Amino acid sequence: MRFAKAVVKYRVPILILTILLMIPSVLGMAGTRINYDMLDYLPDDMETVIGQDALMEDFGKGAFSFLIVEDMPVKDTADLKAKIQNVEHVDTVLWYDSLADLSLPMEVLPDEIYDAFNTENATMMAIFFDSATSADVTMDAIREIRGIAGEQCFVSGLSALVTDLKDLCEKEEPIYVGMAVVLSCAAMLLLLDSWLAPVVFLVSIGMMILLNLGTNYFMGEISYITKALSAVLQLAVTMDYSIFLWNSYNEQLQKYEDHKEAMAQAIHQTLTSVLGSSITTVAGFIALCFMSFTMGRDLGIVMAKGVLLGVLGCVTVLPALILILDKPLQKTRHRSLIPDMTKVSKGIVRIFPVFLVLFVLLIPPALNGYQKTNDEVYYDMAQMLPQDIDYVIANSKLQDDFDIASTHMLLVDADLPAKEVRSMSREMEKVDGVKYVLGLESLIGSRIPEEVIPESLTEVLQTENWELLLINSEYKVASDEVNSQVAQLNTILKRYDPTGMLIGEAPCMKDMIETTAHDFQVVNAISILAVFVIIALVEKSISLPFLLIAVIELAIFINLGLPHYLGQSLSFIAPICISTIQLGATVDYAILMTTRYKSERIAGAEKKDAVRTALSASIPSILVSGFGLFAATFGVALYSDIDLISSMCMLLARGAVVSMLSVILALPALLTLCDRLVCVTTVGMRHCPTSQNTRRHHHQHKEVVHA
Repeated sequence: MRFAKAVVKYRVPILILTILLMIPSVLGMAGTRINYDMLDYLPDDMETVIGQDALMEDFGKGAFSFLIVEDMPVKDTADLKAKIQNVEHVDTVLWYDSLADLSLPMEVLPDEIYDAFNTENATMMAIFFDSATSADVTMDAIREIRGIAGEQCFVSGLSALVTDLKDLCEKEEPIYVGMAVVLSCAAMLLLLDSWLAPVVFLVSIGMMILLNLGTNYFMGEISYITKALSAVLQLAVTMDYSIFLWNSYNEQLQKYEDHKEAMAQAIHQTLTSVLGSSITTVAGFIALCFMSFTMGRDLGIVMAKGVLLGVLGCVTVLPALILILDKPLQKTRHRSLIPDMTKVSKGIVRIFPVFLVLFVLLIPPALNGYQKTNDEVYYDMAQMLPQDIDYVIANSKLQDDFDIASTHMLLVDADLPAKEVRSMSREMEKVDGVKYVLGLESLIGSRIPEEVIPESLTEVLQTENWELLLINSEYKVASDEVNSQVAQLNTILKRYDPTGMLIGEAPCMKDMIETTAHDFQVVNAISILAVFVIIALVEKSISLPFLLIAVIELAIFINLGLPHYLGQSLSFIAPICISTIQLGATVDYAILMTTRYKSERIAGAEKKDAVRTALSASIPSILVSGFGLFAATFGVALYSDIDLISSMCMLLARGAVVSMLSVILALPALLTLCDRLVCVTTVGMRHCPTSQNTRRHHHQHKEVVHA
């Protein structure tokens, strides 16, 4: 209570301090680097990651791209190559004139080399950068190359994907954050009892969102998924806390004439309730931190921090704003559009066996769809982008014209004899889907005398420690075929050179597939266990955590099972994040109803009466909370062209509605069915009256009155 009174007393300094903190927050947000490359989040001890570091250390090369040039004379292509070579952070450009003088016709090249880099109307050059795949300077270089090359040239490679993804994100973000704000505000205007309160809530939450984004500066960088989702999620998840404070304040105004005293009481009540409610949400986000694929930790830390800041804002900044704007807030109050839910609750409890049967019948198809959706996820980042974007067009041309769907890089010991390297290359070329292996030995072995090969080319492909070979594959990144191919290539490589490393987008993706499959099991188990323990402590019960988690888990199975039945494929990261976020964010609905049911039973109410009262009292809060989450995410889902952002927001929007329906329809049925078990296994409920006792007591009471 001392804290609540201090907030009321120092409301003006609190607001001034918060407004002043917005300045470093905006600067911190601007200074936080955004990472658009998912492969950066692989564990550091993986061979593919070690290999990428070796490539940068020894060869001074990080990113790699192919440039396809269409309908351009040889001389102009050579001029273009020279211009690209001068672009800052371009390390090397490999083309025909890297092998031989332009005075020699291209046709003198052996057929396999000529066909690898030329078609009827196009030629291809390989570009190496001296900076990392997703470095800002690499993205600047990609943009500059596109500017120099013009419309008849197409840049492929992971850096081009990352560049297009960044540009699209930066264009979309202000619009969908705006949409989330407008739609949330519209939902609150309809569901709350004030026209001005939603605006005040959004101002308070907006300040906390800025504070959260600003403090990300201390993390150095965050992923684009975290940046895209954190503001929308924080808005959706912490809106509940503001509503709770507002309702509590208006209740206290009925008891206290002084609005400052009423607010102090409301803060005290809200802090107790909101802390309990936010713990499950924070637990869901913290569970993501246990992923070995560290993007989970990135999102988990930022969102857990956002929820805690949301709680802090709800009991400091929001009360200060409400007290300062108290008169206009009270003048703009209106009747809530949510009707009295007593009749609805009676109807739901009366036919509870129907919902029990429905609950049981939904489990098999929901579980089947959930498992199938997890099996059908995609890992290819190109699938996240619209099909008309530059990178996707370039990749399609590379595949259609040159039959190249992915490129692997091979680092072998520089001391490995040339004969061994040639033998290994020939063996690798026999692996299904390998188009060719290109290295010094393959060039020399292609009847080009060693002394003809320029020194500049040998420097590109060999250092004191390593030799670099390129393997072009006909198989797409993240496909089953390329994963099998990578496994076979690695087997061959280790036989010739146990220290050798196969790196590139496809081998990294294979590692990511194996890493995240394990992560999914770990994160799911940790989030369920954490929420189970929290519910057990909050409700002081062994049975209630099982019931509550069963209801929300069914909602998660339905939500994540629907993409399978609708023929949709999700990005691999979506099911991992959504299952924990939906559990953490919506189990509050179940806790709210269960807490009220418990207090009614302890007060002596019969089980059905207790369930009815709890349901009718909880439905308005559940509707407001659920539709708040739905409104904040649904607009983003419809608007965003980035499939990962769009699908995750659609899952969150749908998850809010499915969880809401599950709690309103299935939980009362389970509480009614398991009432005796709950009473026996919950502290303070052992002496709750059974229906039989209640009826006997009622009958005895009637007899006494009659006598």
